[in-house]
Amino acid sequence: QVQLVESGGGLLQAGGPLRLSCAASGSTFWINAMRWYRQAPGKQRELVATVTTSGTANYVDSVKGRFTISRDHAKNIAYLQMNSLKPEDTAVYYCYARTSTTYWGQGTQVTVSS
Repeated sequence: QVQLVESGGGLLQAGGPLRLSCAASGSTFWINAMRWYRQAPGKQRELVATVTTSGTANYVDSVKGRFTISRDHAKNIAYLQMNSLKPEDTAVYYCYARTSTTYWGQGTQVTVSS
């Protein structure tokens, strides 16, 4: 079992930065990929970024160049550094981890005002 707890969400103006954290506990040794998803009101959940155990990162086109996903293996924390935030980035952001099964965090709200 893996437990995921997100933190770092909030309300901010467009153009600002925000860093989300996802603390993993439990059977973290077996985690391979970690991801951040987001879900805006009335929309489907969207994959934002993925980081593999080796550190390879991938992003949805809409956040490339603005968001950076990283992972601290020693602390079992995944981060999502978000810069140049836009109102369309407003969503609940969810952390995801995969072992032989998948785990989700509870989500953290990010609201970007124009």
